[in-house]
Amino acid sequence: MSDQIANPALKEWSSIWDALVAGRQLIDLRKGGIREEAHRFRIRATRFWLYDSYEHERPELLRPDAAARVDAVRSERPARDQLRFSAWAELTCAASITDPAQLAALNDEFIWTSGYAEQRLKWRPKQPLWLLVLRAYRLAEPIDVPVRDQYAGCTSWVPMQDLPADPRLLPAQPVLTDSEFARRVATIRTALPGVLFLEDPQHLIATA
Repeated sequence: MSDQIANPALKEWSSIWDALVAGRQLIDLRKGGIREEAHRFRIRATRFWLYDSYEHERPELLRPDAAARVDAVRSERPARDQLRFSAWAELTCAASITDPAQLAALNDEFIWTSGYAEQRLKWRPKQPLWLLVLRAYRLAEPIDVPVRDQYAGCTSWVPMQDLPADPRLLPAQPVLTDSEFARRVATIRTALPGVLFLEDPQHLIATA
C-alpha cells in the first residue's frame, strides 16, 4: 500500500508557515508527530496545502522578530470551527540531518531559536531530522473550510476534504521569483557541504 495520501496538508506552527509565505524561511525541520507510527516523519506528498497549527506553538521558542508576529498571525485565525488556507507548497528537495554542526550551519535559515531547533534534532536521536526545502505559493484568495474530527491530533499529514484536489487549479503566485528562490536554495546547499540532497523526493514516498 502506498504511503502517499490524497489531497494532503502538512501541519506546522502557524508562525512557521507565516515565515514561509513571507519568504523569510524556505525550510521545515521535521521528526514526526505523537500520533504517527513510531513517532517517525515520512514524506507522504510533494505538493500540499499549508495547515496552520496553533497547538504547542510557543513564542518563547521563536526568534524575537518572529515572536513579535505571533499575535498578528493568530488575529487572522478564523472561527474555531473553521480552517483558513492561504497557501500551498512544493517540496523541491530534502536531506536528513544528524549532526548538530549541520543544524548550526542553517541557523540563519529558520525562525526557531537555535536551542529549540536543537531540541528537534535531539528528540528520538536515532532518527534523522528531515530538512524539507519548500517553494510556497500564495493563493489570490484564502479558503475557509470546516474543521473535521479527523483533522485533530499531533500528526504531520492530513488528508483534506472541502479543498480542491490540486492546489494548482486556484489562482496563486510564488512567494519568491525563480531567481531568488534558486539563490536561496544555493545558500542552503552551500551551508551543508557533503550532505546528500535528494533531488526527486517523489521516490521518498514509501511503499509497503
